[in-house]
Amino acid sequence: MKALVITVDMGEPDYEAHSEEFLMLAEGAGAEIVATLHVRRGRPDAAHFIGSGKLEEANQLTHALQPEVILIDQPLSPAQQRNLERALNRRVVDRVALILDIFALRAKSHEGKLQVELAQLQHLSTRLTRMWTHLERQQGGIGMRGPGESQLEMDRRMIGAKVKVLRERLARAQRQRATQRRSRARGSTFSVSLVGYTNAGKSTLFNALTRAGAYAADQLFATLDTTTRRIWMEGAGQAVISDTVGFIRDLPPTLIAAFRATLEETIHADLLLHVVDASSPQREEQIMEVDKVLEDIGADRIPRILVYNKIDRAGYEPRVERNEHGTIARVFVSALARSGLDGLRGAIAESAQIAGNNAFNIENIQPE
Repeated sequence: MKALVITVDMGEPDYEAHSEEFLMLAEGAGAEIVATLHVRRGRPDAAHFIGSGKLEEANQLTHALQPEVILIDQPLSPAQQRNLERALNRRVVDRVALILDIFALRAKSHEGKLQVELAQLQHLSTRLTRMWTHLERQQGGIGMRGPGESQLEMDRRMIGAKVKVLRERLARAQRQRATQRRSRARGSTFSVSLVGYTNAGKSTLFNALTRAGAYAADQLFATLDTTTRRIWMEGAGQAVISDTVGFIRDLPPTLIAAFRATLEETIHADLLLHVVDASSPQREEQIMEVDKVLEDIGADRIPRILVYNKIDRAGYEPRVERNEHGTIARVFVSALARSGLDGLRGAIAESAQIAGNNAFNIENIQPE
């Protein structure tokens, strides 16, 4: 699908990285980018987000290149989206809707599809008031819920009913996951979750550690559904490793809420392997973004090891680094080249032993 991309520089220091990331998102959604329009603003225009001059420029590009859709790398209000669509006579998709679209494209499991649909409906429900003029027409007569009920109210009611059904189905999936976790806990299985910024190489590392065949690709959000494998690891015994959805800056709140069931694998893990793309110039900012989401979902107190992946691209050697307390803090690996994996396995085993000792000590504390 041909797309005109509009990127808006709001004076943020990482604008270039933000813009490149959005272009990757657009390509990941299947867009053929025919042109990119760069806009610089101190604050958003209330009506169109971009100013009148850039709006005219976008209009000229639209007439000349005939894109099928306009992609804008900022979240738009319902009014701004409607005004842009009217001015450009094209469908306008903002950053939030584009991420939701990619999630819908990539979700494979039943639970993943439910979560995406819930997030899409929650996003849509905030836009019903202004998106379509036909929603204001009154409906009446036989078979309608009431002669004075508008199409807008009916759509809202239908969405509300669908959201309720989806939440009930997700609640059942959460209970099933909880049962599986209790079963693993009774079996004294050490649980490890891979977390990290999208495209950091989590799935490639997951496959290298577990010899699984999880889908891995050099694109944003290649993995959406949590994949779990049970393995035997020297020094750790039975371990369960989970590959989770990647994080991204300004992740829509509806997605964080909708993917709570999937991210619960992270919340209840014994150890988090925070996978970092060592070759990315924005790796420090990406680490901060992941830390922020982990805090949001209540996983910030779980023991964590930073795993610097893609060291073959960054020019680093495989190694293990400890903090001032002697605890392993960072491991440098290349999942693709399978270098440094023995050091990572050793780090997981050491963490499992520490967790086992702590559990033993807690169980044997005598009451006063």
